[in-house]
Amino acid sequence: MITKLRAVAAQWTVVIPVVSFLVLVLTWHEELPGWVVAVVACFLVGAVLSAVHHAEVIAHWSGEPFGSLVLAVAVTVIEVALIVTLMADGGDKSSTLARDTVFAAVMITCNGILGLSILVAAVKYRTAVFNAEGTGAALACIATLATLSLVLPTFTTSSPGPQFSTTQLTFAATASLVVYGLFVATQTVRHRDYFLPVTPEGRVLDEEEHAFPPTIRAAGISLLMLAVALVSVVGLAKGVSPTIEKAVDDAGLPHAVVGVVIAMMVLLPETIAALRAAVRNRVQTSLNLALGSALASIGLTIPAVAIASSWLSGPLVLGLGPAHMVLLTLTIVLLTLTVIPRRATPLQGAVHLAVLAGYVVLALNP
Repeated sequence: MITKLRAVAAQWTVVIPVVSFLVLVLTWHEELPGWVVAVVACFLVGAVLSAVHHAEVIAHWSGEPFGSLVLAVAVTVIEVALIVTLMADGGDKSSTLARDTVFAAVMITCNGILGLSILVAAVKYRTAVFNAEGTGAALACIATLATLSLVLPTFTTSSPGPQFSTTQLTFAATASLVVYGLFVATQTVRHRDYFLPVTPEGRVLDEEEHAFPPTIRAAGISLLMLAVALVSVVGLAKGVSPTIEKAVDDAGLPHAVVGVVIAMMVLLPETIAALRAAVRNRVQTSLNLALGSALASIGLTIPAVAIASSWLSGPLVLGLGPAHMVLLTLTIVLLTLTVIPRRATPLQGAVHLAVLAGYVVLALNP
């Protein structure tokens, strides 16, 4: 019976990405009526769920932290493509889209995904345990890149408004790529053990217990299906984005809400994967996904939009406002206090979720 269920699940996770991609092709650059948007949204959810399945297969085959890195980078690369596409289509009103989406990704990953993962694991196992060395390294990189890319533009004077001059933007983009590249090298080569799950006693878990890894063929199929699913997720998200923008405008909400919604849709695969890891008491895997996604979002988006700004007609506004800078500072301080003890209780998870709730409230009602 279990074998049959697995076979059905395998077929479902192959069929849905392909069908979702076909839906994307049929609806690309088309004005969609309401009922079609609802159908597209259903396939969007299906593509997200299949992406999570294939990411877990790849993670099981390659081992940690490579599995979480594959999902984080894949999602972020396509997220960057979505941001650049929407900026190209949106004109001046999309000048803050990159900033809003990147900051939303940081808040959702560092407070939402991390907070939920800690809360789930701590409730089930009393405390959530993780490796402070790896988590602390990721936090240091996030704090550095977020400050250089999102805070400094508010205080520079070479260009009017909260934006960089060409020289400053080039520096920020180069620094983002270098720091992110060094982090990936540290995570996967030099100090891989810092990013592996640990037991409550501190023993490093280098492989999944009681489970045989998938074959190379199965991993290859999952890698292909993961790519198809993620392309479908972001493409379909772009297809429904005009409906989202119209709904935001009709509701009288700030345009920054569009960036929040985009970040939530794109990060849904990582959220589900992180929660499933937390249920298995692999909190370090959850933190790798959360903090790795935040770091990839900054480290890859800023260089991409820096290059795109050379041919985009509108301005590129990256600097955060005072309220968002306060939330970023609070997030970094809370992350530091969460990481240092190497273990967390439900309280820490709830506090991070409270910060995320504050961010959402301010996005809806600045």
